[in-house]
Amino acid sequence: MSLYFLLLLITGIVPLSLSFDKRLQFYKSWKYVLPSIFAVAAVYIAVDVYFTKMNYWGFNPDYLSGVYLFHLPIEEVLFFIVVPYASIFLHESILEYFPQVKLSRKFNNTLTTLLIAMSLVLLLLNTERSYTFYIFTKLAVALSIALWIRSRALRSFYLTFLVILIPFLIVNGILTGSFINGEVVWYNNDHNLGFRIFTIPVEDFAYAFSMILLNLLLIEKLKKLY
Repeated sequence: MSLYFLLLLITGIVPLSLSFDKRLQFYKSWKYVLPSIFAVAAVYIAVDVYFTKMNYWGFNPDYLSGVYLFHLPIEEVLFFIVVPYASIFLHESILEYFPQVKLSRKFNNTLTTLLIAMSLVLLLLNTERSYTFYIFTKLAVALSIALWIRSRALRSFYLTFLVILIPFLIVNGILTGSFINGEVVWYNNDHNLGFRIFTIPVEDFAYAFSMILLNLLLIEKLKKLY
């Protein structure tokens, strides 16, 4: 079993098992969650394929199974299913036990506006850095949609994301070289800011935030349709 696959297995096994907990009953939300995950994953995988082809980032075969799909390691494809599922599960679990975890509407709107402005500045100043430009464009779009539709999910997600960051730092830390020899995923620093928190490119934090937020926004929309 490859190291990358093992990380995904550990990440996904607990949320999947607890999805059938009597109180959480997260499996009842699958009709909203799974379509959202696959829809958002399709976009992120398409970009991932392109960025890998352009050598903006790549993968160390020593830590892979050797099975590929869409010219990506199968583990990388599964990442866009397992990690969002685990993150959404954690988000919903926190809200189940602590339903009042949310920012005030005014503070939420102010913070979101500031983050959109920051994202616009960063992407405009880094048009030649493909990963930086891409992810801060994606973050600005996701936050703008949330602000426009007056998303309730965002008000809670700002706080639950702080908890999600704990497993994120561990898993993404290992993927980017913490605690192991070399890296599972390597980055071409010509296409990012070159600033890392531990071994994790700072863009990855915005990457994770925007990916999970887009899922939550889509889930929010799907719930209104049913």
